[in-house]
Amino acid sequence: MLESVFPNKALTKEQEQIFNKILFFNKQGLDASNKNIFQLNGDAGTGKSVILTKLFLKLEQAAKSNHTDNYFLVNHPELLKVYQENAGQFSELRKNRFLRPTSFINRMHKQHRNADTVVIDEAHLLLSESDNYNNFIQNNQLEEIVKLSKVVILVFDERQVLKLKSYWSQKLLDTIVRKSDANYQRATLHTQMRMQAPTQVLKWDDDLTDQLKLDNLSRATTNFLSFQSDYDFRIYSDAEKMYQDLKSKNDQIGESRIVATADYPSTLDGQKHYVTEGKFHLPWDQYNYSQTTWAQKPETINEIGSIYTVQGFDLNYVAVIIGPSISYNGSGKIKIDISKYEDREAFKNRHEKDILNLNESKQKIILNSINVLLKRGIKGCFVYFHDERIFNYLNKTIQ
Repeated sequence: MLESVFPNKALTKEQEQIFNKILFFNKQGLDASNKNIFQLNGDAGTGKSVILTKLFLKLEQAAKSNHTDNYFLVNHPELLKVYQENAGQFSELRKNRFLRPTSFINRMHKQHRNADTVVIDEAHLLLSESDNYNNFIQNNQLEEIVKLSKVVILVFDERQVLKLKSYWSQKLLDTIVRKSDANYQRATLHTQMRMQAPTQVLKWDDDLTDQLKLDNLSRATTNFLSFQSDYDFRIYSDAEKMYQDLKSKNDQIGESRIVATADYPSTLDGQKHYVTEGKFHLPWDQYNYSQTTWAQKPETINEIGSIYTVQGFDLNYVAVIIGPSISYNGSGKIKIDISKYEDREAFKNRHEKDILNLNESKQKIILNSINVLLKRGIKGCFVYFHDERIFNYLNKTIQ
């Protein structure tokens, strides 16, 4: 898991070409008089973070001679632990250069200075409005980071937007680029590097979680199960059976965890909250105060992970419980009930004037969260639907 974002990891030919393109863009940007923004796109698991970490190591190796002031930002506490731990294994990297975006913004303002190059992983998690709880008083984190930097290199995936207060679209990002009058380039990674899965499996995930293709569930399932593959993909009617099979995989090869959509109550009140499906009964993940990431802790095989603990991480196997917000709608279709999505924080504190259809945006957040969870497993993915009618329909299609 940690090795997947090591800066000395070998790049593929596709990644190498984009890496060199960004490196050249940064060199030119440092000498330019205007702002510079490079956007790296790619689906979950395409290796975006690998490029960023290798790039940042290169920048920091050169920093002693060219006296540049560089930072690596990520708005995800579990991922930040990984980057800081990795930094400790390379003499050129300093842990204090890996920060949450708010920490960087407030530090630059307090010290009245700007950075040279700022690298942002998971830019779709940046706040797109003020948030007093997170000590961010400005309007938009990306806009603020651009103001405080010569060059910004960011990773962006619109399908990983998970909250309204960090609600992003390409249109909003384009607006910030225009306002900054920046030199702007972008590139896209296409090859799936995490999941050792054939195209049919990836298409099944995307068809299930794409708002525009909800009626393709039947076709997606038929296509998925019409081939043989080493990737271990299973659909279960029994959550407890799925969990026991996952534990066996964890005993055999490790780093296998069960996760769920936010359709079951959970609050940060110090009390345990449980996910129950028939005989299956496990507590949600607890807030992780340690420097070891949630998925690395052996005891978390006995907890339910969430998008907040596994987003951006590799697992060998993932088991996904898709809860009550997703139900069968007849004729091979599914529907979304946003009232049953228990992560109410995901729908709070948004300046609605920036969103054309608030209800559709909330539906997209739910579908994005499912897509993120389904794409964690390197070797396999197990899926259980709360609504047994979905399993019955899929099973009938298989037969």
